[in-house]
Amino acid sequence: MIKKRTLAVAIASAALASGAMAQNLHFPVGEGPFSWEWMDEFSTMDLSGQTVTVAGPWLGDEQTSFRRVLAYFEEATGANVDYAGSDSFEQQIQVDTQAGSPPNMAIFPQPGLAEDLAAQNLLVPLGSNAANWVRANFSDGDGWADLGTFENRAGEEHFYGVMYRVDLKSLVWYVPDNFEDYGYEVPTSMEEMIALSDQMVADGETPWTIGLGSGAATGWPATDWVEDLMLRMHPPEVYDGWVTNDIPFNDPRVVEVIEEFGKFARNPDYVAGGVQAVATTDFRDAPQALFDIPPRAFMHRQANFIPAFFPDDVVIGEDVDFFYMPSYEERDLGDPVLSAGTMMAITRDSNATRALLQFLQTPLAHELWMAQGQFLTVHLGANVDAYASDVLRRQGEILLEADTVRFDASDMMPGAIGAGTFWTGMVDFVGGTSAQDVADAIQRSWDEL
Repeated sequence: MIKKRTLAVAIASAALASGAMAQNLHFPVGEGPFSWEWMDEFSTMDLSGQTVTVAGPWLGDEQTSFRRVLAYFEEATGANVDYAGSDSFEQQIQVDTQAGSPPNMAIFPQPGLAEDLAAQNLLVPLGSNAANWVRANFSDGDGWADLGTFENRAGEEHFYGVMYRVDLKSLVWYVPDNFEDYGYEVPTSMEEMIALSDQMVADGETPWTIGLGSGAATGWPATDWVEDLMLRMHPPEVYDGWVTNDIPFNDPRVVEVIEEFGKFARNPDYVAGGVQAVATTDFRDAPQALFDIPPRAFMHRQANFIPAFFPDDVVIGEDVDFFYMPSYEERDLGDPVLSAGTMMAITRDSNATRALLQFLQTPLAHELWMAQGQFLTVHLGANVDAYASDVLRRQGEILLEADTVRFDASDMMPGAIGAGTFWTGMVDFVGGTSAQDVADAIQRSWDEL
């Protein structure tokens, strides 16, 4: 392992040799809370003249942040990385792979699409060593390794995908001043959270704001509720079997979880605007109830991205904060986390592509985006001090400390279910249809696939 100062000189020299100036890098090499030592092996590679094409869903600020990460790989190796972001990535990657003209690497926002391409032999297996690396280096690594393992056309299982950027869904947002003014404390168990909700009702207040509206995707916020509750009410093996339909959607355990969601969403005393407002309130508008004076609600369960829809003058961590959606003490299932994220897979192999994938697995490649914001990771080796804010660091630590991490179930189910009857079924349930009838209807739609 070479010293940081020596490494900085080596990289700067490589940059000059390739015609790029090191000062163009977003963070000076050798400075800051970054694991620069991981650049050692890449600074000795000579990939000059080789290009790696990458396709993914990131545009705008996300595209800028990712390209800043790629710049360090380019500086160290002399390779060129051509990233193309698209808001129609899911459609374009299918067209390109089936036409035989795919990029070298694809970044999938949903594992289900990667699984579909693997089944057509359109993804490159990464090998057992890559899967074992995930198991050793990611929080709940077995779960992430399984997430990237699919069957090919012959029915053989291979490891194809490595997660890079992760979202955290198991959060409850609240206004600290409201809690302080009314004498409420942040709950540390599901039992305490339900008791707090009941106390708010007894005080003449409304505990929750829930909105399922999302245009053609109306209903998806309810699926997140159900998934979070599933992880807290049953072992992860049940969640996994439910995702694949090895455990039917109308299994009593699934029905039980839907009914548990109903204790929140179908309780007229629990939700702002009453039950009728749950399905009609847009998910982007639902948080506003926290900020009204007086507050129309005190808690909102939603993922780490929801601050994008808070009022512009709200300061995260001060005016509004979050706590981990707690687990049931009596169930003794540890602290599970519901997540989403993006998966890297190779669609056209080359030595430079393998090197880029290896680079993106280093703590450094995670830290370089962590420091720019809008990025969470489950990489155990990444320095949490690299996070751009205390808010992101606390969210990242929730992911790292989780006993179980599972990917959004609806995103892994067949599209007709996860982005179809599961969504609409949850709207029907909130509207008054029984959990059993909803579960039966979703299972029938699965049987018809």
